[in-house]
Amino acid sequence: MKKTKFKQLKHWQLHVKMVLSSTGINEQEPEAEKRKRIKALEADPEKWFKYYFPKYAFAAPAAFHLAATNRVLQNKEWYEVRLWSRELAKSTRTMMEVLYLVLVGHIPEETQLMSTTMQIKLPVPERQNAEAKQRLKKRYVLLVSNSEDNAIRLLMPYKANLEYNKRIIQDYGLQMSPGNWQMGEFVSLDGVAFRALGAGQSPRGTRNEERRPDIILFDDVDTDADCLNPEIIARKWRWIEEAAIGTRSVSEPTTIIFCGNRISADCCIERAIQMADHKDEINIREEDGNPTWPEKNSNKDIDRVLKQKSYAAQQKEYFNNPITEGSVFEAMAYKPARPLNEYKILVCYTDPSYKCSNDYKATVLVGKWRDEYHVIKSFVALTTTAELINWHYQIMDLVKGCNCYYLIEEVFMQDVIRKEIADAGKRTGRNIPISGDTRKKPEKFMRIESLLEPLHRNGQLYLNENERHNPHMKRLAEQFVSFTPGSRAHDDGPDAVEGAVWKIGDIMGRGGIITFPKTVSENRL
Repeated sequence: MKKTKFKQLKHWQLHVKMVLSSTGINEQEPEAEKRKRIKALEADPEKWFKYYFPKYAFAAPAAFHLAATNRVLQNKEWYEVRLWSRELAKSTRTMMEVLYLVLVGHIPEETQLMSTTMQIKLPVPERQNAEAKQRLKKRYVLLVSNSEDNAIRLLMPYKANLEYNKRIIQDYGLQMSPGNWQMGEFVSLDGVAFRALGAGQSPRGTRNEERRPDIILFDDVDTDADCLNPEIIARKWRWIEEAAIGTRSVSEPTTIIFCGNRISADCCIERAIQMADHKDEINIREEDGNPTWPEKNSNKDIDRVLKQKSYAAQQKEYFNNPITEGSVFEAMAYKPARPLNEYKILVCYTDPSYKCSNDYKATVLVGKWRDEYHVIKSFVALTTTAELINWHYQIMDLVKGCNCYYLIEEVFMQDVIRKEIADAGKRTGRNIPISGDTRKKPEKFMRIESLLEPLHRNGQLYLNENERHNPHMKRLAEQFVSFTPGSRAHDDGPDAVEGAVWKIGDIMGRGGIITFPKTVSENRL
């Protein structure tokens, strides 16, 4: 308990210091200028956020931020799930919106103005007297998290800004109400109540005089431990529906926002999606591989962070793609590779992955020794076609005089890759004897699972022990362990291994006779 209180105090001190140091004011500002300034700020929520919360709104918002704020500020009755990746400011953005709603109120639906921040249309008030009366201010904020301590931590920035933000105090008056100002529950002088609640706690008595909560926030309600037990998730969800959301009034418009990540196939936020008016799923990167919030996160910064985490952790925290590791392939088996001349057949297989720029390219060298299949060398990376071609030269140097069959998945063979391979052959004087895999492939999961899982289970599929710590081999192992039905995890490495093993079987079925193709410079595949 003492340790928890100490951590809370440290968090609190950091919030207070940040708010005090960033919210300087002009104490000599004339009243008329002050009213004019406030009117202009309230007419543009983005300017309002930046003025009152400069340390929080330090980066220009992305388009998805603007759209989310538009929905929440315009709709008085609203239920939204925000599946935003880490580092996309879901809790911070939500806090700024909530404080706008309690201090300023909802935006009248019929009014629109061009936002100077991002040059897109956002609904904002003209701030005429008659229109101002139409505003609905929220009066009771209930913040729920996986525990009371975590809920209190998440409520701290609200309290710190209401208590110490000099700009809020100057423009909206003192907020701190002596006697009603505890860390996990407080009421402003204007009568707006805030309460932190841990999942499973009794919400009885959750009223602000005659008012019930009209903003209910759920932030990081799910935990990894809870998601391992479906019964716990079911009980927690019943509590959310019946107890937490049950605190709202039937007749009063209520805003409900879930913030979090999809950390499991069955979790509370996944169930909330079924009930919500809107699901907003935003990953750290777009489908094309570019950052979803380039104003804050560069590709270089994202790469740096992702390299510090396992593939499964990356997918869960940054791509809303929970992975049940080992559901098909448990920990991969390793064995030192044999001398290459001892392998009956060697196949170098490539998956160039032209489906999406965010897919991995994969090239593997697989050999058949007795009844075992050895992945001798692997290259798995988000990279260029030029680097993919270089992998083949490295494998050619490795196999030297040994016969090796080179194959590439032809369904994605584009003219550009054909030309680059041919140009590389002319430039180096070494043609890559590669051909296209023209077989009609079954569905990918069934194909990989049915061919490779029995080999893995029966001790017939091995990764090269001498390559265990090579980043490419580690990436291949991670993709195998992450391979699961219905998952959006990358599987280009296992797909290449399946292609090589299948080709070895195809050759063995023809009596082990290998017919080597012409080089790509001589044959358009």
